[in-house]
Amino acid sequence: MTRIIILAAGKGTRMDSELPKVLVALHSRPMIAYLLDSVTAAAVDPRPLIVVSPDNQEMIGQALADYRVDYVIQKKQLGTGHAVLSARELISRQNPEAENIIVLYGDHPFLKADSIQRLAAARPTALTMMTTRLPDFDGWRQNFYHWGRIIRGMNGAVEAITEFKDASEEEKLITEVNPALMCFNKEWLFRGIDRLRADNKQREYYLTDMVKLAFAEGHTVETLSIEPHEAMGINSLEELHIAEDIVSGLPH
Repeated sequence: MTRIIILAAGKGTRMDSELPKVLVALHSRPMIAYLLDSVTAAAVDPRPLIVVSPDNQEMIGQALADYRVDYVIQKKQLGTGHAVLSARELISRQNPEAENIIVLYGDHPFLKADSIQRLAAARPTALTMMTTRLPDFDGWRQNFYHWGRIIRGMNGAVEAITEFKDASEEEKLITEVNPALMCFNKEWLFRGIDRLRADNKQREYYLTDMVKLAFAEGHTVETLSIEPHEAMGINSLEELHIAEDIVSGLPH
């Protein structure tokens, strides 16, 4: 059994909106609705969990009343690792038999059902992650410039993900980036997530630091490739306008 967690606790400040970010409209629909349509079509988890904040729970719940979802409250905004930790108790109580946990983000409207199924088909001892590789960061691909970089060792194996704000100038030249789409072995994830530390510039608990833990423990971190347009997230008004053009079928 696979459970899906969708992180949706963010505010819409960078979108110049009073709405939670995932409810900002993309062609008259909340951007998270596109993702939920894909999750529903994938038929991996009949009732995914959406992690929300105390401030936006009611608003998101009303907007998504037509979807079969449950909600988990992230009481404090302490990063993506903390957000997933917020769901541990509920999943452990309701679905102790679950083997995998897929973590998605509510601001990725273009993720397809078959990509979710590909993630669900993974059987990692620690985690499997999707990555996207770009020729450069020009044009519409500038959307990806501030994403975390995939750090690979001499043998090509993934060793870590370095968030942009913590990246060196050399690491910023890497064009393989992290869309933050991951499938975890549930037992490994929930056993190890308490080991995350907020020793970064944001003082947050990064879920991506689980990659370092996996590497340190000798696990192989498998990767699945995803096409850049599908991997695109929306974090600013400029990125929203690019996404609107993609929905309209305009060339990029």
